[in-house]
Amino acid sequence: MDEVTQISAQVTELAYALDTFYFLVMGALVMWMAAGFTMLEAGLVRAKNTAEILTKNVGLYAIACIMYMLCGYTIMYPGGDFAGGLFNSLANIGILSGSDNTSEAVLAGDAYYSGLSDFFFQVVFVATAMSIVSGAVAERMKLWAFFLFAVVLTGFIYPIQGFWKWGGGFLQEAGFLDFAGSGVVHLCGAAAALAGVLLLGARKGKYGPQGQVSAIPGCNLPLATLGTLILWLGWFGFNGGSELKVSDVGEANSVALVFVNTNMAAAGGLVFALILARIWFGKADLTMALNGALAGLVAITAEPLTPEPLQATLIGAVGGLLVVGSIVTLDKLKIDDPVGAISVHGVVGMWGLLAVCFTNDDATLGAQLLGLGSIFAWVFGASFVVWFVIKKTLGIRVSEEEEYEGVDLSECGLEAYPEFAAAD
Repeated sequence: MDEVTQISAQVTELAYALDTFYFLVMGALVMWMAAGFTMLEAGLVRAKNTAEILTKNVGLYAIACIMYMLCGYTIMYPGGDFAGGLFNSLANIGILSGSDNTSEAVLAGDAYYSGLSDFFFQVVFVATAMSIVSGAVAERMKLWAFFLFAVVLTGFIYPIQGFWKWGGGFLQEAGFLDFAGSGVVHLCGAAAALAGVLLLGARKGKYGPQGQVSAIPGCNLPLATLGTLILWLGWFGFNGGSELKVSDVGEANSVALVFVNTNMAAAGGLVFALILARIWFGKADLTMALNGALAGLVAITAEPLTPEPLQATLIGAVGGLLVVGSIVTLDKLKIDDPVGAISVHGVVGMWGLLAVCFTNDDATLGAQLLGLGSIFAWVFGASFVVWFVIKKTLGIRVSEEEEYEGVDLSECGLEAYPEFAAAD
């Protein structure tokens, strides 16, 4: 090997190491979003339901990791000539292998980062989708019914629609664009949550016989605010890591733009949600502001690379306006979502997919609508069937007495705040 060839090989290996390290760090940031969802939901439920919501979030993360290792990853990324068909990837179900790329493959240009780093980055996305469900069904769902659904969603429902776009399936072939998952992750989680909420019903006392909507405040708004800020931070990994590489000038600049646009969209969402809440309710509603920031983040996730920073801010701002209107509308429809997850991730996820058409010249409205409709129809339909089967067998809702006392005691046998008296 001559000196030039040797230097070239070293540069290639260094780029591989750098991109692998970047991928792993971004994945770790996304994993930290699990803490954000946990704290956000723990702050927005009542004190008597806090331990159970904490148990759900740490439990679903572990279940997602195991199921994605056992079958989810190979369903979503089957490799080979599996493109096109709706369920072609199911033919390649298998357990994740510990093998990885060889030096020869890297030097030949067949691999740019570790295959296992890709698995790690993808598995934390799966957990994010399931975390969306957790908040929407809070305070009245049986813990083990939720865990059973988590097995199915993370092992099968999510990977199938993920294959359609990111695994080379029919949505990818149709030109559907979803950079980091406004549809594949967020709309997926919201559709699964909506199916569960419709079968589960509202919390006792939430809606009156004449259509009145009773507010049920969360127990810890500082915790909810901390959770939102953790999610904001983790989103840089969510969107930034989806660029996949950082080892050359073009990729490094792209990552920087993705970070900036992600940040600006969140800022736009928060400010405009806060302004609308002030105009509509006469008060600066903190919970609407928090959901506005998350709505901005969801909105920009479908395409954080092509907008200018001002455009990203406006995309987030529209998301912030939409989420306030959606939360109020769902309450009028008696769809009880304690944390606003369906609005943030579902309604605004749809907006994010459509907003791609305003900044990316490769986007077409037809392809975006196809992706939006396919993901929602599959996830909602499959989830409804799974929730229905669980409801008819194990049951999905705790008893009225258990709900009144709080699911911490009935499901976990302990309280998060034992020194305080639980309030309704």
